[in-house]
Amino acid sequence: MSENKELPQGLCEWLNGRDLESKSDTAMVLLTVTEDGWPHTAMISAGEVIALDRSRLRLALWPGTVTAGNMKRTGQATLVTVHDGAVHSIRLRVKALPDVEGARHPRQRFAADVVHVREDRAKYAEVLSGVTFRLHDPAEVLKRWSETIAELREEEAR
Repeated sequence: MSENKELPQGLCEWLNGRDLESKSDTAMVLLTVTEDGWPHTAMISAGEVIALDRSRLRLALWPGTVTAGNMKRTGQATLVTVHDGAVHSIRLRVKALPDVEGARHPRQRFAADVVHVREDRAKYAEVLSGVTFRLHDPAEVLKRWSETIAELREEEAR
């Protein structure tokens, strides 16, 4: 196990918002805490997260979800993903971003600063995958993901 304050370079590159088709079967887990103190889990895809660099992410969540509400209330979340043979738990300090006017796919957007990264590797085994899924309509979803990633990049351009 290793701990750091930045994403590993390979994971940062994987979360670059490009080549979404090759990432369309991979889900990550986004953990938050409910008002009554219980952990809350949600799935998030590569089409809803982008690494701007090794210490900053942007996330796009469905508006009105428990996860979005928890993040607005606490300013915290943990992103868990499997990459390069390890499980990465990424603690994030988050803040809501303004809505994108005229967004094709309205989302609650968040800026996230990486606070802590824990990389878990087993000496005796390689972690091959985490949550995986199959898209019902890949063309439609990949188009939406690409547009969502473009809207997440817009905040950086301002």
